[in-house]
Amino acid sequence: MAEKKTKPTPKPRVAMREQPAIERVGNFSEVALGYTREQAMAEAARCLQCRKPACVKGCPVEINIPGFITRLAEGDVRGAYGILRETNSLPAVCGRVCPQEVQCEGACILGQMTDKASGEKLEPVAIGRLERFAADTFAAESACDELTGKPVCAMPRDGLKVACIGSGPSSLTVAGYLSALGVQVTIFEALHEPGGVLVYGIPEFRLPKATVGREIDALRAQGVEIRCNWVGGKTVAVRDLLNDGYQAVFIGVGAGLPKFLGVPGESLVGVYSANEYLTRVNLGRAYDYPAYDTPVTRGKHVAVIGGGNVAMDAARTALRLGAERVSIVYRRTREEMPARREEIHHALEEGVHLEMLCNPTAYVGDGKHRLAALRLQRMCLGAPDASGRCRPEAIPGDVFELPCDQAILAVGTGSNRVLLQDTPEVTLNKWGYIVVDEETGETSLPGVYAGGDIVTGAATVILAMGAGRRAAKAIARKLGLQ
Repeated sequence: MAEKKTKPTPKPRVAMREQPAIERVGNFSEVALGYTREQAMAEAARCLQCRKPACVKGCPVEINIPGFITRLAEGDVRGAYGILRETNSLPAVCGRVCPQEVQCEGACILGQMTDKASGEKLEPVAIGRLERFAADTFAAESACDELTGKPVCAMPRDGLKVACIGSGPSSLTVAGYLSALGVQVTIFEALHEPGGVLVYGIPEFRLPKATVGREIDALRAQGVEIRCNWVGGKTVAVRDLLNDGYQAVFIGVGAGLPKFLGVPGESLVGVYSANEYLTRVNLGRAYDYPAYDTPVTRGKHVAVIGGGNVAMDAARTALRLGAERVSIVYRRTREEMPARREEIHHALEEGVHLEMLCNPTAYVGDGKHRLAALRLQRMCLGAPDASGRCRPEAIPGDVFELPCDQAILAVGTGSNRVLLQDTPEVTLNKWGYIVVDEETGETSLPGVYAGGDIVTGAATVILAMGAGRRAAKAIARKLGLQ
């Protein structure tokens, strides 16, 4: 009787090289250093090539994940890049900042298996790292290659033009999709540089500006026009664009209005929103002073309030700017923090302190209108709230002060209504976000679409891209292209 063959246990996940923590806190260079070709091929070989790949269902932009990984396992970077570009306009960006652990990698079947020998759970395929490798390694022979993964660009179609307001990930996705079909796309951006949150919100050490610039340059080469310093609702209006012959308008202005706590002392010098702080450092290139003459105030003892990715970005930025001590203040525990596990790990490696179960009740001044300390209320966890997380409750009488000369609030954002006030025909929900058809992204104003944070509230880059892709498909159908 023939022996039953058993499948070999997949090899351990291939680790990615990183700058040592002791070195990277002194620079803004990228922390993760990427895979070599050999490492990428070895990691790609771990993929089980499932008949019903759950990873694809976990991807908001529906990348053919087994397909591009197969190409990488064979050493075919061009083929892998071409597959990525079929559905993803920003693969180099997504490979760096998407929360793969709760999306594609979170659904990976390999990550749900255990090693028969050790009984330990196996790690999923490093899909994000492989996506980054393919995008970074692919050497485009032309702008069309860079944008579409193919050597031929679509021929422009006369008379078809679409406008995008905002140049963040959702609008860039719309522009990439439609320009590949020959549609003339014009992007109107309020700031002096395109990219939206990819440029002003995410630090250089997580997402290099050159990486974003390369993706945007490819769109320009494809024929996408980008007009900076055009403020939606002020220098450009939705109704005017429709009257000017644009067959569709996409609103992707994000949700950049910072939220504050409303506690005493909030107007003291030294209190910032994370939006302002990160924009000054990132878009103003304050991290590269004096090469860029845009310095930023550097705190000595910095408190960052919040537990998400933005809080991690602010805290790690403050360290790199020379802070002696940086503390993250969060009213729940580390386990409840919404930030990516990798970002928390990196922050702790770099020396960020965690002040858990603490809630700010006041900013304390020094008598000269400058911040001197943050007054904190000790908390404990009570019953779960509507989000499923345990509700933080104050411990009576347990209050202390955390000395700091700079406090950065990363407690969420709201919708900026400058554009929306100029377009009353567009229906908003009770939180001030745009109401859209979930399948198409179309708003209550025919021909006007929206996606990203201005619809969902603050979310991830990849979810904004998914919304942009759905809207772009709907616009293409409206224009008779599909």
